[in-house]
Amino acid sequence: MLHNGILFTDDDNPVPGNEANHLATLPENEAAVAMMGLPRAGEITRAQLRIKESKEFKNTVDKLVQRANASIIIGTSSWKEQFTEALTASSGSDDPDEPPSWSDYIMHVVTLFWKIIFALIPPTDIGGGYVCFVVSIICIGLVTAVIGDVASHFGCTLGIKDSVTAIVFVALGTSIPDTFASKVAAIQDKYADASVGNVTGSNAVNVFLGIGVAWTVAAIVHWTRNEKFHVEPGNLAFSVTMFCSEAAFAVLVLVLRRRKSIGGELGGPKTAKIITSIFFFSLWLFYLTFSSLEAYNVIPSF
Repeated sequence: MLHNGILFTDDDNPVPGNEANHLATLPENEAAVAMMGLPRAGEITRAQLRIKESKEFKNTVDKLVQRANASIIIGTSSWKEQFTEALTASSGSDDPDEPPSWSDYIMHVVTLFWKIIFALIPPTDIGGGYVCFVVSIICIGLVTAVIGDVASHFGCTLGIKDSVTAIVFVALGTSIPDTFASKVAAIQDKYADASVGNVTGSNAVNVFLGIGVAWTVAAIVHWTRNEKFHVEPGNLAFSVTMFCSEAAFAVLVLVLRRRKSIGGELGGPKTAKIITSIFFFSLWLFYLTFSSLEAYNVIPSF
């Protein structure tokens, strides 16, 4: 049937006007064949769209928002706000409305002295943040020097050698912040790149800058005095060999954990997580034990 230039077929599918005029001029049998080639609605006449959130895009946006909020908070800080925050016990959870627990109050009392010391650092809105950066670097250097002297006196009081004090107390004290930073990175990041990279990067800085810069300055000072700069290796060869060997085992474990049964360097099935944690912790105890035994000549050195 032709109505207003549109041909309606038996199945109620409309045919556009130009094609309808063309079909009207054809014989009935040819028009029937031509109708079979025309487009028509199929059996599926409805489509359902599902919009899913991209986790990678969400993580990126969340990080940008967090950085923006942090920059706003830091940029508007003042000495008054810093001392107020230092003297106030805060909750350790991610929820800012949750009240501090008894463990939070204990940590607040223990760290109150350091909070007050660090509150003396100039705010970031003074001098465009450069004053805060320079003073922070100086404070970090002073704290590091104090930790080294305190550890040395502590070892001397207990009759512990400096090499043992260094690998047990000094190394533990300087590595705990990196441990917590890696924990936070592992929780917030989808992948383990930031967590593992923080550990390897921290050790790289300690080795290349911590030793390289100190020895370079010492060498220059001795050279200006026409003196020979010579450092006795002590048990350094044994300790470094132990560390490198265990680091190779740790890298091998991380590579093996990439198998489909586990799926990544961190996390995975409960059994795999427990075994990996115990293995890594055992490597640390093994390193401390044998390095200490070698320092006291219980086992032969290289």
